[in-house]
Amino acid sequence: MTKNIPVASFGLLSVIALAAAPAGAQTAEVKEKPPLYTYVGSFALPRAKWAEMEKQSAATLKVFDKALSSGQIVGYGLDTALVHTQDGDTHDSFWSSLSLAGVLAVLDDLEKSAPSGGTALTSATKHDDSLLVSRYYNWKPASFKGAYSHVAAYTLKDTAPDNAIDVLSKGFGVPLFEKLLADGTILEYEIDQEQIHTSAPGRFWVVYFCKTADGLDKVNAALDSAFGANAFVGPALDSMVQPAAHRDFLVRTDGAFK
Repeated sequence: MTKNIPVASFGLLSVIALAAAPAGAQTAEVKEKPPLYTYVGSFALPRAKWAEMEKQSAATLKVFDKALSSGQIVGYGLDTALVHTQDGDTHDSFWSSLSLAGVLAVLDDLEKSAPSGGTALTSATKHDDSLLVSRYYNWKPASFKGAYSHVAAYTLKDTAPDNAIDVLSKGFGVPLFEKLLADGTILEYEIDQEQIHTSAPGRFWVVYFCKTADGLDKVNAALDSAFGANAFVGPALDSMVQPAAHRDFLVRTDGAFK
């Protein structure tokens, strides 16, 4: 079923699209994809447990590799935070599937594979889980170690249109990230919302992976160029997103996408 887009959003979509597309280029129509579900388990571990967590990761990777090989999931990763905050998470793991059944089956397998005597995770001072869904995403099949993942968290304003994430994704995010994916700057991207709502409505995340650190510089340059190409795109985005609620996260990732 297609969503009804308010007339005002067509104008906004056009303005945002101008910033993402190269001058004179014809951009293909961006459409929603089948839902991609991602489970994220996040933990804050004492520094003394970080080495133990790294050793434990080998068992987790075995579960993920088996699920990836069988087609149960399409991607996974183990993350360690690079920019730490006083009360922030230090580690997380994630896995993605085109079905909720696939995501939850892997969760069951991880719980069954955990040693009975406990793991580094039992020392966590903080833990939370998220179950996300994306309809705007893409990747190149690859395995990677020590990649850089950037996550930008946003919250929509109460006055934003109901289809605000569709507008931002179709007009700006997807065209920009598809170009960066095609030239090898990024390995994967997704624009996520909560499938199971555990935070305030309107929260969404823009995620991309770079194999090397210079990829982050290239993404920033592309963003600067996109914003500079049209003076109206910044105000258009500000009209929908709460600036004060924006947060960024940078992590190192070992993982794979099939």
